Amino acid sequence: MLDHFTRGGALMTLALLCACGTSVPLKAPPPGSTATPMQTPMPVAPAPQRPVPQASFAHPARGATISHFDGRLNKGIDIEGRPGDPVLAARDGRVVIVTSALPAYGKMVILKHDENFITAYAHIERSLVGENEVVRQGQPIAEMGKSGRDRVALHFEIRKLGIAVDPEPYLRGEVN
Repeated sequence: MLDHFTRGGALMTLALLCACGTSVPLKAPPPGSTATPMQTPMPVAPAPQRPVPQASFAHPARGATISHFDGRLNKGIDIEGRPGDPVLAARDGRVVIVTSALPAYGKMVILKHDENFITAYAHIERSLVGENEVVRQGQPIAEMGKSGRDRVALHFEIRKLGIAVDPEPYLRGEVN
């Protein structure tokens, strides 16, 4: 085995350098010096950037959030707007219901996204989609209104396995 190492001298040095993760040649010490060969320092690569998480749900409206999820009294968030502002599908899905049957929500649209998630868009003025229609993320599905309220605002909920969850971490991409 030792014979193999000494016979392959240059080849073995190259193999060892590659195995150590460097290909920087060794510098010879200056003439008359007793120093041993030193390796030229490798430039330091910048630390890799953490990828920005991709939100699986997009914001359903452009306005500011005026009321936050608390899990008891508010099962979603409320987003301010003006009459007729577009309400957008937060994720690809299928319209399962367009209704005014729940007075506390006014007129609303509910989308089913998969076996885990549905989203609800309440207090809309007018629906732009019909039941069973397939919609794409970002597609206008309604116009903002104030049905059953004293001001124009969209009430938006995300339900996971039927349970209301805080939409904001999903909209920021912190949860998928």
